[in-house]
Amino acid sequence: MPTVSTNGITLYYEEQGDGPPLVCIMGITAPGSVWQLHVEDWSERFRCITPDNRGVGRSDMPLGPYTSEMMADDYAGLMDALGIVAARVIGCSMGAAIAQQLALRYPPKVRSLVLMCPWARCDRYAMAIFEHLRHIKARLTPTEFVNYLQLLIFTKRHWDDDQAYAEMLEARRLAAEDPRQQPLHALEAQAEACMRHHTLDRLGEIGCPTLVIGGEEDIFTPRWMAEEIAARIPQCELHLYKNAGHAFHWECLDDFNPRIAQWFAAH
Repeated sequence: MPTVSTNGITLYYEEQGDGPPLVCIMGITAPGSVWQLHVEDWSERFRCITPDNRGVGRSDMPLGPYTSEMMADDYAGLMDALGIVAARVIGCSMGAAIAQQLALRYPPKVRSLVLMCPWARCDRYAMAIFEHLRHIKARLTPTEFVNYLQLLIFTKRHWDDDQAYAEMLEARRLAAEDPRQQPLHALEAQAEACMRHHTLDRLGEIGCPTLVIGGEEDIFTPRWMAEEIAARIPQCELHLYKNAGHAFHWECLDDFNPRIAQWFAAH
């Protein structure tokens, strides 16, 4: 298993493709393998690195709390261990929080940055969602927990698509069979990192080219969160998909994959 020692933990990662390095940081509860539908395309141009975050998958799951700063330090150590001086970085949801901190704490390491469905601060609604995740993780079966996440991240239009719905049912089935269930303490620690994340007043320090991208119908991290970040980062572009939610990257896969590859190729 490919692992590195970083920031006091062992971090598991996978690589696919050759070319300039592209570090992909996934969101809460999700292992790096969730990037697969994207890196199948991106690996034609880039060396895609998809780690399991602290607290999930094959990486260490120490007791919390975690912070987005701590998890950014994990990634800085990963890059050092792999001999990567600077990389293109993409982060999804919690991964976007970690990516913000990586760009703020280690500016030379981030050549360009894509922030997917990001936030720079939590409002009361976001806080309530993360608290709810911590409570229901302790009470629901893995299948029921994934069902709740799907309600949170997909739009009604996606639910009403027969093929998309079949894929959601399959994801629930696989969740029940997953031998590497995320333990409660690790979900709680990741949720704490999400709730504590606050970079609003420092976003102007991010000097690399940045793309903020999301869905207009995202109920988890609404569009104002993306717009707020984009307005504060100097070299920032904003793209919001119509009729798409938090999982816009799956709902709009055919546009999203080439859009990101082309943007990183230009930056």
